[in-house]
Amino acid sequence: MKILVPNTIKLDLSALEDEVILYPADQPIPAGHRDAEVLVVWRNTSENLTDAARSMPRLRLVQTLAAGPDSVLAAGFADNVAITSGRSLHDGPVAEHALALILAAVRRMDQLMESQQAATWNEPYNAAQSSPDTEQLYTLDGANVTIWGFGSIAGRLAPLLAALGANVTGVASSKGERYGFPVVADDEFHEVLRTTDVLVSILPATPETADALNGDVLQALPDTAIFVNVGRGATVDEDALQAALEEGGLRVAALDVTKDEPLPADSKLWKAPNLIITPHVAGNRPKGAARIVVSNIKALKEGSPLTNQVAG
Repeated sequence: MKILVPNTIKLDLSALEDEVILYPADQPIPAGHRDAEVLVVWRNTSENLTDAARSMPRLRLVQTLAAGPDSVLAAGFADNVAITSGRSLHDGPVAEHALALILAAVRRMDQLMESQQAATWNEPYNAAQSSPDTEQLYTLDGANVTIWGFGSIAGRLAPLLAALGANVTGVASSKGERYGFPVVADDEFHEVLRTTDVLVSILPATPETADALNGDVLQALPDTAIFVNVGRGATVDEDALQAALEEGGLRVAALDVTKDEPLPADSKLWKAPNLIITPHVAGNRPKGAARIVVSNIKALKEGSPLTNQVAG
């Protein structure tokens, strides 16, 4: 079996006895390797994926190492090609970055960094943090945190938040309990929003989640609330978010993902007030990638169920 591995990551696939070929993730698939049966994907361009979809007739499996398979699903691979995601490979790193953004927003580290750059001892901040009227805004202890998209990443993040005293509620397609935390369905979402202090989105990009964070959701939140997105940029109506920040409808927001990436230099988001932006670095380090690739290739050979299969 011929396996194509992108040049964007080093994978130890020595456990396999197959032919493993390195290929450029930003160029057309080399003509001599279009007969491969397995394509591993990581940081591939959309042009590369589209080319692979139309030029690899023997392809049986596309294994993306990204948690969200949206770019692979959009490339146009044949229905008989199995597509598997990198779900769980990014749980730890994304949970860490989400926690960092949440704490940075709650504690307003953006304001403190501005004060540092201006060589100013921020007395108004000190007063607000210690005032009985506003001190609750500066802590997670007792805060209501709602995690929108309660999958495996949320399963790592929720206990970290709870350890700091937060009350964590998940939002998913069905109601119940996951990872020991209460989860509400979409029909209760707006009611939960009314008492949410921190809304964390880990939503995938699907037709159903496009612009999910819209004006209605933002209006349902208290104007002291915080929004953090470590899911996908396509899930946010950025104009509505900017308006909420400019008009005082949100206390602060933190984004690791945006609709256009890299975020263009002329984007209005760069100058939006009370907004923290990081350059899609929450995941970026798939942990255990070789293990899932080897496991799925062995399963493919044996005709066994594939891990994280999302199509095909």
